[in-house]
Amino acid sequence: MERILPLRKKIDKIDEQILRFLKERIDVCENIGVFKREHGLPVRDTPRENEQYLRITELASKLGLDPKEVRAVYRKIIAMSIHAQEREN
Repeated sequence: MERILPLRKKIDKIDEQILRFLKERIDVCENIGVFKREHGLPVRDTPRENEQYLRITELASKLGLDPKEVRAVYRKIIAMSIHAQEREN
């Protein structure tokens, strides 16, 4: 059990990094939302979303990750991003 503790601590650090990057992504999306409101653009950009899914699944494959699982994670991330763009600051 002692040998697993350092690995768990490493996972904790990685999780913190993931959350910090997620926060940064949401902050950027809020700024995009402001820009879209100022310019009368719709929040949803389906072609861009599709490009993102393609890019992410290709990268996942290159990294040895299951593209379907990564896509499922990104569905939620993109939903969070859309919600962030819809928020009025």
